[in-house]
Amino acid sequence: MSLRSNRVGEQMKKELTDILNRKVKDPRIGFITVTDVEVTGDLQQAKVYITVLGKEQEREDTLKALTKAKGFIRSEVGQRIRLRKTPELLFEIDESIEYGNRIDTLLREIDSHSTDH
Repeated sequence: MSLRSNRVGEQMKKELTDILNRKVKDPRIGFITVTDVEVTGDLQQAKVYITVLGKEQEREDTLKALTKAKGFIRSEVGQRIRLRKTPELLFEIDESIEYGNRIDTLLREIDSHSTDH
């Protein structure tokens, strides 16, 4: 990833957080956090990693709503960030946080079992 695509990704992350929390008015969208944006070197695509508070169903509904609103979100980003072409947006659930939490829980369980003996 180039320095420029990194910079664009950081800027997009900031703008997307604002857009998703204040501009997109779809009731299916839950409490959402943009955790990362990876922009390809040619700035053609941006993978937007998000976390959604709630169960699997809320996550799926949020992804569906974001996919539906992709055009609107992309044009909002385009107005805020001066680029020749706004990258295509791909929304993905960030599993790393959940994975980290799961490991944390398992380690705590192991620790509590070892102190019981």
